[in-house]
Amino acid sequence: MCDLVARTGRLQQRYEAGYRLVAGCIPFRCKHLDESSNDTSEKAVEVLMINSPSGPGLLFPKGGWENDETVEEAAVREALEEAGVRGVLMKFLGHYNFKSKTHEDKFNPEGLCKAAMFALLVNEELDSWPEQSTRERRWLSVPEAAELCRHSWMKDALENGFAEWYSKKDIMNSGEVGGHPPTSEPSSPEHK
Repeated sequence: MCDLVARTGRLQQRYEAGYRLVAGCIPFRCKHLDESSNDTSEKAVEVLMINSPSGPGLLFPKGGWENDETVEEAAVREALEEAGVRGVLMKFLGHYNFKSKTHEDKFNPEGLCKAAMFALLVNEELDSWPEQSTRERRWLSVPEAAELCRHSWMKDALENGFAEWYSKKDIMNSGEVGGHPPTSEPSSPEHK
């Protein structure tokens, strides 16, 4: 049984200019291609996706950014609640706008959402997490994830945000952490 509890409801939900503000991440890990592994062997990147309880295809963890947390805290919380992973935010990947029927409410009748997406280097996979009864985790290569991704905006974040960033970095040795906007105001890059 999980001692952690997922947040529910929209009482603390942030809105800006007609958009529901969302935070999410692309959880990833680096694996040695040679399982005998040494520090000089080639590394492959895998991303973690989860199923959606509401339909086919796979997703990255994301959810509402609430008034009592920073956007970074919201992204980390969603990864823990939905995918049962903890890690370090390595890079802000951009904002991605989308429309959601499930996010229509009295404050946002059109269901417009603006997601701040981050790269999260996973350092712990929990055996028990808040949404494990409705979510399954799956580690995939970037091309596999792109093929199975349910939403085009998430595929854009993967291919044009995450993949572009990690292809230019020696992630495990770079020491780069952050690269994201201030927590108070969403900012560019903007993707629509």
